[in-house]
Amino acid sequence: MDRQHALARAAAHFDSGAFLADLERRVAHPTESAFPAREPPLREYLTAEMVPAVERLGFAARIVENPVSARHPFLVARRVEDPALPTVLTYGHGDVQPAHPEQWRAGLDPWRVVVEGDRWYGRGVADNKGQHSINLAALEQVLAERGQRLGYNVTLLLDMGEESGSPGLSELCAQLRGELAADLLIGSDGPRVAADRPTVFLGSRGSMNVTFRARARAASHHSGNWGGVLANPATVLLNAVASLVDGRGRLLLDALRPPAVPEPVRRALAEITVDQGPDSPVLDADWGEPGLTPSERLFGWNTLEVLAMTSGDPDGPVNAIPADARVHCQLRFVVGTDWESIEERLREHFDRHGFGMVEIDVEHVMAATRLHPEDPWVGWTLGSLERSTGRAPALLPNLGGSLPNEAFAHVLGLPTVWVPHSYPGCAQHAPDEHLPAPLVREALQVMAGLWWDLGELGSDWPPRTR
Repeated sequence: MDRQHALARAAAHFDSGAFLADLERRVAHPTESAFPAREPPLREYLTAEMVPAVERLGFAARIVENPVSARHPFLVARRVEDPALPTVLTYGHGDVQPAHPEQWRAGLDPWRVVVEGDRWYGRGVADNKGQHSINLAALEQVLAERGQRLGYNVTLLLDMGEESGSPGLSELCAQLRGELAADLLIGSDGPRVAADRPTVFLGSRGSMNVTFRARARAASHHSGNWGGVLANPATVLLNAVASLVDGRGRLLLDALRPPAVPEPVRRALAEITVDQGPDSPVLDADWGEPGLTPSERLFGWNTLEVLAMTSGDPDGPVNAIPADARVHCQLRFVVGTDWESIEERLREHFDRHGFGMVEIDVEHVMAATRLHPEDPWVGWTLGSLERSTGRAPALLPNLGGSLPNEAFAHVLGLPTVWVPHSYPGCAQHAPDEHLPAPLVREALQVMAGLWWDLGELGSDWPPRTR
């Protein structure tokens, strides 16, 4: 019974095809949480697939109704060896983004895993069915190697609404605070910094979706007869947005800008290169906040992005001053941003600059989180990954995207460590989502090493710093 045997079991599980068979079954469930008609598949994924899978590992599992959104249930499963032992909480989500099968290239089907060379295609293989399946499969191999006793307890929380903003997750964590109590969260979602570099991240940037709208009048009017004497709401709105972010992507309103990048975060990001693999877009060197490196702009700073905008009929423009205009924007923000006051600051800014016509509608907010890079769990996790792979992993202070980590970091008060099993070019949320098979095989060994090493700590949670 030893660590290397546990890693070998994980590799053999992959090589046998058993892991692929599990993933094929799970991908076949069309768990698109955005669509009300998909509620039956969301529930079936839990009841028919995941409950039996975790019960085989010794978990007591139950479906928990969502306190906010009835069609997005949760799975809570607990494997308790001894209530006096430490507990790790692990999280994943079984829902997926809309598949849009007509957009996938010929020969691919989002609800069927298609293997082409070293790539596995299918909706959810990367986000997130493949990732939580890796964690559970690795746990199974460690249990087998340790004689079905880990030396700690494990709680699993599966979310069926993450791709819809995880409605009810924070409320559920508050309601089940005792049942979900733990000493550490280990989650897997999002990408590594590159396919061949194991990665640890400690939280995520927050996100705020906001729509700006300018309404001038009830109807459009001829631009020749009225141009120059009627305010154009599209012009007003374009200038309002331009007062927030300039033509190089630099934030102009102080309320949207974060504090300076903290030194521990800057040190960690100095080791990070933004992925430039064959599936990644080429970086625009002169875009974003001046004086920051690309990794600092992506992971350590705030950005305001225009996602969509409309006024009149873009596909059939007429000679008329439009009646109204809309711009949908998203602010990605890091820890330290006073996001709760942003709507008020925006209103003050627009009024002060003559944009009183502009309405502000904040639609969805996800808070920013970040475990301190010098927390003892961070060095311990990095050391585990290095022992398993033989190379130094990347440390991201936070993911560039957003995750519902607030429920764990703020509501449950846990140290949060994320070990992703995807890569930036995986096409998550897009047609042709895929994972490289070598990444999957390595990830199974990485997680087997983590589960094994937790058992070596005994009661030393958190681990002692060295």
